[in-house]
Amino acid sequence: MATETTAAGHVSPESLEAAGICIDAHGGAIGMPQLCFDWFPNQIFWLVVTLVVIFLILSRVALPRIAGILAERQGTITADIAAAEDLKAKAVEAEEAYNRALAEARTEAQRIAGEARAEIQAELDKAIARADAEIAAKSAESEKAIAEIRASALDSIEAVATDTADAIVTALGGKSDAKAISGAVSDRMKG
Repeated sequence: MATETTAAGHVSPESLEAAGICIDAHGGAIGMPQLCFDWFPNQIFWLVVTLVVIFLILSRVALPRIAGILAERQGTITADIAAAEDLKAKAVEAEEAYNRALAEARTEAQRIAGEARAEIQAELDKAIARADAEIAAKSAESEKAIAEIRASALDSIEAVATDTADAIVTALGGKSDAKAISGAVSDRMKG
């Protein structure tokens, strides 16, 4: 579209209006057509149409997909939380079972140790009793042997004392009397 120019080289305001260009009060063109008040009703109409179309596209296509994805994520999160709680409950049960088994094992170990101690104590008591019996038997034998040795030693002492007394009496020039020497030695040995 051709525009009319004036002699000064300017475009006339009438020709700008005819071309659809908004003119300010001094007859110059406005730099931004969006700010031309004459065009506001047209711009508002197309703004409303554009917003309605965008709303319809978003509400019919994009938002249901987003809502589906959010619902799926929420379901996954809920399922994961439920699974975690289930696993936590199983872990607690496993820990309790472990603690029970450990307590039972300790009790069993203490029972076995007690039985072993009792068996060892019984065997020890038997061994001590056998040793005491053997010691008592050997002690009795030893006492009997000591008594026999003592008796034979007393007999030997009495015989030696009698022989010595007889030899002393004879050496002193006396006549030895076996009964008198024997009686004197016996009296002396008694106390």
